[in-house]
Amino acid sequence: MSTSNELTCRELVEIVTEYLEGAMPPQERARFDEHLVICDGCRGYLDQMRTTIAVLGRLPVEQVPPEAQRDLLAAFRSWKRGAGQ
Repeated sequence: MSTSNELTCRELVEIVTEYLEGAMPPQERARFDEHLVICDGCRGYLDQMRTTIAVLGRLPVEQVPPEAQRDLLAAFRSWKRGAGQ
């Protein structure tokens, strides 16, 4: 049974970066951690994100070609518009 305080998978995906950067308030981090206890899929997703960061590291904006920046921004904007539907 779900309560209004439980984090959903969709919410977790939207705030995973904040979690990984340690920028999440303690109460939200607790909700995040509680969700991970019960959700294999989100634990797998978090592991994938950690692996991606470890393998790719950080890419300075200056090193991303302008065309790639435009394409990535367009893709994220399109995804975000579609996420609310």
